[in-house]
Formats: sequence, structure tokens, C-alpha cells
Amino acid sequence: MTVSTDDVLLVHGGTPLEGEIRVRGAKNLVPKAMVAALLGSGPSRLRNVPDIRDVRVVRGLLQLHGVTVRPGDEPGELVLDPSHVESANVADIDAHAGSSRIPILFCGPLLHRLGHAFIPGLGGCDIGGRPVDFHFDVLRQFGAKIEKRDDGQYLEAPQRLRGTKIRLPYPSVGSTEQVLLTAVLAEGVTELSNAAVEPEIEDLICVLQKMGAIISMDTDRTIRITGVEKLDGYTHRALPDRLEAASWASAALATEGNIYVRGAHQRSMMTFLNTFRKVGGAFEIDDEGIRFWHPGGSLNAIALETDVHPGFQTDWQQPLVVALTQASGLSIVHETVYESRLGFTEALNQMGAHIQLYRECLGGSACRFGQRNFLHSAVVSGPTKLQGADLVIPDLRGGFSYLIAALAAQGTSRVHGIDLINRGYENFMEKLVELGAKVELPNHNPRG
Repeated sequence: MTVSTDDVLLVHGGTPLEGEIRVRGAKNLVPKAMVAALLGSGPSRLRNVPDIRDVRVVRGLLQLHGVTVRPGDEPGELVLDPSHVESANVADIDAHAGSSRIPILFCGPLLHRLGHAFIPGLGGCDIGGRPVDFHFDVLRQFGAKIEKRDDGQYLEAPQRLRGTKIRLPYPSVGSTEQVLLTAVLAEGVTELSNAAVEPEIEDLICVLQKMGAIISMDTDRTIRITGVEKLDGYTHRALPDRLEAASWASAALATEGNIYVRGAHQRSMMTFLNTFRKVGGAFEIDDEGIRFWHPGGSLNAIALETDVHPGFQTDWQQPLVVALTQASGLSIVHETVYESRLGFTEALNQMGAHIQLYRECLGGSACRFGQRNFLHSAVVSGPTKLQGADLVIPDLRGGFSYLIAALAAQGTSRVHGIDLINRGYENFMEKLVELGAKVELPNHNPRG
């Protein structure tokens, strides 16, 4: 694999991370709230926006479609004006979309605004199947006509989209977002069963309600949307990124450090906090954030099973597994959301970890991967001393996990593909330096 030296980070491990960092708006909400602005008849204001690649991708795609996007009055604020939405050039859409899957969420809003939309081939992190066909099936149920072309999918809505009844085979976040963004201006009532109910979904519903949408959530994962004729702009402060906050918490645990995560909220992290405490980590909550630290002594092995909200989030799993390599005994991890998410452990084993993968469902109930020959369960034996190594980042969360492993290891690691981490972690290099990490860009002066 050929990697530019600008995309390689030297990490000199063995130093505890200590200090304070801030998390801003959630990666899994902010880009979707930006797309929602397309539905409004006037400008929207979105606050607490992180400077990450996914935000830049959506900003570029919105601008291609005639939306004016400019900074607001406070840091991290965007003003989005969709007064002059227009069609965009196919080649420009493809170039801006890159490896992001977010363009699929433009379909509903563009069908409402323009009567047509184009979606190029989509990428994203290679952590398991996230088929886009279901998105198109949903749009067909609303009345969209879809034509597959060599360069992507062309969609048309000859008439106003109509509400429908949809039951998701799995409570997918992306599919739930697609239905919400399409149903709010569709004619009649849409009933979505087995919907995702993550905090980011609730926050997107709050955005849409501010715009004039009528949406109710039942306790049985059913969401009902009554279509309206028109939506206005919104003013909204995005909820903080609970996934980034948990990543830094795991970094504090793995490196025997002490990190105050300003902006972290307890309510959206309750399941993680319980698990963090069971492992042996300590935390303290105040009105501004949460402090996470390793209190000394041995960490505890645990049995862990990922699940959709309110279960233990799959995006929390990879960073925490690094900390579990330092726990005493056998930890069992059962991944039930993405079938290929445990592939990152191969590199941890090369660093000295003892992690064995299994095709069976271990440590919990049977899941949809149990009979499908996927290595989706892991047994982590610890504690083991990690040694520096050459690492190639496979995906966003796995990549941050490699950073944590390199920081916890003895010696120097070369971490390739660090630019991928910019997709979801704002200013992560600056934050590492602020926490005392000894990191270095080749051919640059050492940092930290």
C-alpha cells in the first residue's frame, strides 16, 4: 500500500494522556441536520458544528445544489439558505461525494424541491454490509421512480410523494433518517416500524419539528410522520458527540491517563458509563462535561455485547477493546451490528494482544450473524504488553483504536492513513498534543 508521508503519524507510546479536550456536535447528527435544511423555505442556523470531513462533504454538496452556506455569528455555527435550490452537475456530485454515504440522504429533500435527484456510487467505512438498495426500495414506496445508470442512480418524482407504511428488517439508523427526511413533506401519514431510536435520531426529529414537521415516537420503536405542505428554517444546537467522547474515555483507560471531555453529556452515554465502570475505569460528571481516568490497579475483564440504542453502541466497541487488552482475565465481545467490525483486532495481535475471533455468538443471545460464517465474536485475554508496530487504518473507529493502541504501547508505531480519522474526530492531532501525546509527522518537527 502506497501512503503519502503527510498521511502517516509516528506515535511514541508509553505516556499517559492527561488534560482537557472538547467535543462538539455529533458526526452522526450534524451532516443530516445540514441535509434537512434543504427542506426549508428559509434559512437555517446550526450550532456546535465540528470541523470534520463529513461536514465539509455535505457543505460542498449543498453548495453544488444552490444552497448558500456561510459561517454564523459564533464559532461552530453555520447558516444554510436553500432559497435557490438547483440541479447539480453529475461529475461535480461524484467528485464531492468521494467515499461518503451521506449523499443517499439527499434523495427525499431533492425530490421534494426539484422533482428529481442523482446519487453516485457510494463508499464509507468497510465494516460490514450497509446496502443502499433498501434506501431506494423505501423511496419507491413513497412513489419515486428510479433508473439505474452507469454513473449512479437517477430518481424522479412525477407527482408529490405519498406517505406509506414501512417496517425495517433491522432498526437501521440510515434507513430511519431516509424515511424521516422523505416523509415530512409527503402527502398523508407515514408509519415506520422497528425504527432506530438513537439520540442522534431524536435530535434530527427535534430539528424537523422546529421546521414545522409533525412526528411522534412510540415506545415500541414506531415513528409516525404526518406530512405537511411546507417547512421553514430552524435554529438548533447539535447534541454533543457521545461516540467521540467515549473514544477519549477509552484512551484514558488504555494509557492509564486522565482526560476531561468538555461537552460530554451523561444521558446519551449512560450505557457506556456503566460498562466503563465495570471494567474498572473512573469518571466524574459535572455541568460542563465528564472526566475519565484510570484509578490504578488492575482492570476487570467483562462480557460485552453490542446492540442498537439503548444498548452498547457498536462505535464504542473498538476503542474499548484496546483497553480490554490491559484487563486481567478473559473478556468476551459479541458484535451484533456490523459483521466485519472485529477485523481490526488482527493488528492488535501483531502488537502483542491475545485476541481470538469466533464465528459463534459468544457471551450473549444469538444474533443475525450466528449462522452466517462471520467472525463476529472475540475473546480478549489480558493483560498483555503492547509493542509499537506499523499500522494501516481500516476505518474510522478502528483507526482511532489503532491510535489508542499505539499510545498505550511501548516503542514507536507508524500509523498510516490517519486522514481517515478526520471524518469524525475534529482536530484530533491538536487534541493529542494537548493531552501530552508524543506524536510526530515524518519530515516535520516532533509534536508533544
